[in-house]
Amino acid sequence: MNIFNGLLLNYTKTQNMFKYLSLIAFLCVSIFSSCAQQDIKDYQGNWEGTLPNNNSFNFEIIIEDLKSNTYNLTIANNKTSINKKIISNSKSRIKFSLDENTHFDFLFNDDATQLSGFITSGILMYHVSLKRHQNLFKGVWNPFMVDSLQSKSVFLSVENNEDGSFATYPFFGDQRFTGTWAGEFTKKDDIIFFRDYKTGIKFKATLLTNKIQLEILLSERTIAVTNLMRSDVDLSLIGSDGPQNQNIKRPTQLDDGWITANIKEFGIKPEFLIKMIDSINGKSFVNTHSTLIAKKGKLIFESYFDGYNSNIPHDQRSASKSIASAMMGIAIDDKIIDNVNKSLYDFIPEAYQQTKDSQKSKIRIKDLLTMSSGLDAIDFGIDRNSAASEGSYQNSNDWLKTVLEASMIYKPGTHANYGSANPFLLGVILNESLEKPLELYMDQKLLSPLGITNYIIQTENTASTPYFGGGMYLTPRDMLKFGQLYLNKGNWKGEQVISENWVSESFKKYLKLENTNDKNEYGYLWWHKTYTIGGKEIKSIEARGAGGQYIFVIPELESVVVITSGNYRNGNSQQPEKILEEYILPAIIN
Repeated sequence: MNIFNGLLLNYTKTQNMFKYLSLIAFLCVSIFSSCAQQDIKDYQGNWEGTLPNNNSFNFEIIIEDLKSNTYNLTIANNKTSINKKIISNSKSRIKFSLDENTHFDFLFNDDATQLSGFITSGILMYHVSLKRHQNLFKGVWNPFMVDSLQSKSVFLSVENNEDGSFATYPFFGDQRFTGTWAGEFTKKDDIIFFRDYKTGIKFKATLLTNKIQLEILLSERTIAVTNLMRSDVDLSLIGSDGPQNQNIKRPTQLDDGWITANIKEFGIKPEFLIKMIDSINGKSFVNTHSTLIAKKGKLIFESYFDGYNSNIPHDQRSASKSIASAMMGIAIDDKIIDNVNKSLYDFIPEAYQQTKDSQKSKIRIKDLLTMSSGLDAIDFGIDRNSAASEGSYQNSNDWLKTVLEASMIYKPGTHANYGSANPFLLGVILNESLEKPLELYMDQKLLSPLGITNYIIQTENTASTPYFGGGMYLTPRDMLKFGQLYLNKGNWKGEQVISENWVSESFKKYLKLENTNDKNEYGYLWWHKTYTIGGKEIKSIEARGAGGQYIFVIPELESVVVITSGNYRNGNSQQPEKILEEYILPAIIN
């Protein structure tokens, strides 16, 4: 019996020792595993999660006026806030940097009841207005353009390259936000860091077992966090949805300068507009986001699709080239620039003067306005790979150097070929001529007089100067205002914003664009096209942007039409012309 008890005791000790050693081994393996870095190759594919709130990217901005050029800044969404005491580096306005990517520049209005100016984040300048509440100035900043996300879904595409590099691209369920331009991918241990060049928003992705924790940051402060799980979703099929405003009733009267009226007041045929709405909803005209009509200075028709509404600034792409033209006219009216015959090189900084030769020295402002500089700067048609085509110079480290070093293929003023480098140079000219920031000049001289406050300006490669080649964001109603301004020969609500002479010169036909299918006649960054409706020719002067952004100015019918779209890669960029021809013009023509 004692022997048996002794054997049992030894057995029990052995078992306990085995369990103890097993536990130590397990802990060692666990510690070793936790120290081992995750391989990014194991995360190839798509990942999906949910944002904590639809308003994660809608910020309240509060600037508290303290004293002695000192202020307290608060940036807050519904969960996170940044509080920081700042000192303005300008006595005439509130100007400071939150970090290397985010900059503030605000001016007081005359009675100090409002601050208005720009928050520059990434490559975008967001125009923001802050209203006084005692010693506080409050307003709203929407870095993702939309007033509230329709979807809380967020996606991450992890892509590994053969050379060992990788990329991680974020997508959002609400496709009304035009998307990120992600870059600066780095990996430290199990954490991936990258940044959206467009908005300046930063991302931090932690690689965990079977999931990715995604943090979204503004100025190093987390504004949203979510866990992503593997997903088989087709990112190309993500679309937006939401409340739609589609009818032929009188548009909503807003405090934005537009007087609205019913289409019956002008004899507009409703059946054509009803058919147009049905055709857009039936996807005969894909990715159409808005259609608006003004007649005799009144807004008479307004419809939105794919979840868009009157509060969302829409990507203009090259339609904002016509705004660049307006700014050159205003600068000439203000005597800041003498006339359109001034040489380009009268304004080029000294560091780039060595690019001038006998041919380039003859390039005038007028040649840039009419796409006839002669530079090898053609965006499409002849040579998309030319040295100064949009795709080439925008991928260079120094846009101005790349454009000015391009070869001359024509004598200036003789051949017109569409290219974004020409208006880009206009922006350089105006920026070099002004004593104040170009964006403030644009706001004070053009946008503010039109009552345009909710807009965004894209910068060029310096991330500090507006890009005149295209890239503003305007609401469709504000696009319509700009068209109405030109229909009114430069006058808006009794104020002569642009001289009548400049509008007249801008609408002339100078040359035909040789690298376009229709060989359109071209003015000062305005397109010409003639439509035939029931045997009747209707002439239209148009601002056009990639993807289908159109402002149609139709003097004969005393009408302005705006259509916005999202057809950036499917070949339907000119779809608005068909909508105008098949439905809108037949509805307007009596």
